[in-house]
Amino acid sequence: MKLYSAPMPAPNPRRVRMFAAEKGIALDEVMLDLRQRDHKAPEHVVRNSLGQVPVLELDDGTTLSETIAICRYLDGIHPEPPMFGRTPLEMAQVDMWIRRFEIQIGEPVKMYWRHAHPATAALIEQHRDFGRSNLAALDRAMAWLEGEVADGRTWLTGETLTVVDIAAVTIVDFAELIGMQPIKEAKAVAAWHARMTARPSYAA
Repeated sequence: MKLYSAPMPAPNPRRVRMFAAEKGIALDEVMLDLRQRDHKAPEHVVRNSLGQVPVLELDDGTTLSETIAICRYLDGIHPEPPMFGRTPLEMAQVDMWIRRFEIQIGEPVKMYWRHAHPATAALIEQHRDFGRSNLAALDRAMAWLEGEVADGRTWLTGETLTVVDIAAVTIVDFAELIGMQPIKEAKAVAAWHARMTARPSYAA
């Protein structure tokens, strides 16, 4: 298997690297330079018609895009430890929490990055007032998350690390990187984040 990827700070390739590290899966990683628009090159668009990373290329040439789809495949071929839950309830909770994070946390981060950050100003038409409004949206979402995890759980869905924790930490870290200061006074979230940073996979 070959993973077409990109180095930090790209959050989506990092999500797959962290997942593979937790699974003990070694991937042949091909780094693309996003600043040079390698992901938009014709040879990569053949792999992913949207011109995005990461892309997992299987030994038979089949390609998979989208981080959760790639992680589900890796979980299926290397089922231990299970990262998408063992029981129907656990699997449903994982799906619920991924969806919550991508909408409640991920969307404000993405919109701020696109519409308020100077690094993207030359790439798209920005609507800066809208972009900056996502700072408050993220604050509200993080306050909600703090209330959810303040019950003392170790990981976001309970006492077992799942793909939710990996998806979440990559979003939170990217928000911090672009200046949104997501955690602030959220003590329970900060404690969860500290547990994530202590894992070897965090450096992937």
